[in-house]
Amino acid sequence: MSLQTETITKEKKERNFFVQFLRENLGILIGFIALCVLLSFISPVFLSQKNIMNVLRQTSTNLYLACAMTMVIILGGIDLSVGAIIALSGVITGGLIAFQGASVFVAVIAGLLSGVVIGVFNGLVVAKTTIPPFIVTLATMNIARGAAYVYTGGKPIRVMSDGFNFIGSGYVFNFLPTPVFYLIIILVISVLIMNKTKLGRHIYAVGGNREAARFSGIKIDKVLFFPYAFSGLMAAIAGIVLASRMFSGQPTAGNGAEMDAIAAVVLGGTSMSGGSGKMGGTVIGGLVIGVLSNGLNLMNVDSFWQYIVKGVVILIAVYVDALKKKKAKF
Repeated sequence: MSLQTETITKEKKERNFFVQFLRENLGILIGFIALCVLLSFISPVFLSQKNIMNVLRQTSTNLYLACAMTMVIILGGIDLSVGAIIALSGVITGGLIAFQGASVFVAVIAGLLSGVVIGVFNGLVVAKTTIPPFIVTLATMNIARGAAYVYTGGKPIRVMSDGFNFIGSGYVFNFLPTPVFYLIIILVISVLIMNKTKLGRHIYAVGGNREAARFSGIKIDKVLFFPYAFSGLMAAIAGIVLASRMFSGQPTAGNGAEMDAIAAVVLGGTSMSGGSGKMGGTVIGGLVIGVLSNGLNLMNVDSFWQYIVKGVVILIAVYVDALKKKKAKF
């Protein structure tokens, strides 16, 4: 194959990918652009570089969770433990640095392991038993949150370490916030898993029809296990980044984080009944949630109203998904 032919083929693939992305996410893209235009008129600060970077930094931690939550929901499951894992991983990492004098590297590894252990436990129980994922992760949510309170005595752990603070507050190449840099890496990995690996194809197959997947020879247990373990890891990363940004590990961190992640996933077009969804839609959904929260803050709207807005957004997204499925049947 000549160099010219290879170039043309590559351009066609890129064009097809872009067209497919637009087709799949046109509705939410239009809504996202309309929201940005509206907020730019309401607040002149909205489109400033500082505010845009702030939105990206704040949205990043939610999207860590949402990438893994997309896999879990495509399977037809749910993970309610991610918010509590954020708190636990943050206080463990902060506590090791502040109280034990551990190096940042050792403390971060310990924080990551705490999330992975809970994620692995969730995955094993979901895969090996008939207990619904909602119940399993509700239980581990309480266990992790309780462990965070027990470890800290209910008080924040102040961490004054330049190395630790850089994790969530630093910049890469002097302009890109470190949380956004991590997000790019996580997104690439998540997209590759779902679109380019056998595991990704099996996740869609199991979420679409578990019995058919079983009869086709897919090892259901392994497919069910991975997304929950991955979710625990992503929640631990989010917890460490948040603790770094707040200069402290806090047992109350991550309250409601699971709802934000679910909102991003559902708003991005992933079906709550499983079998369908894309990472691209999740990213846009996460950006919509982030921009909406930022816009309400800029308009000095009470933060309590944000819970109401997010609840309405989730309800609308699920309703739209139900309408799509109903139309597809006819």
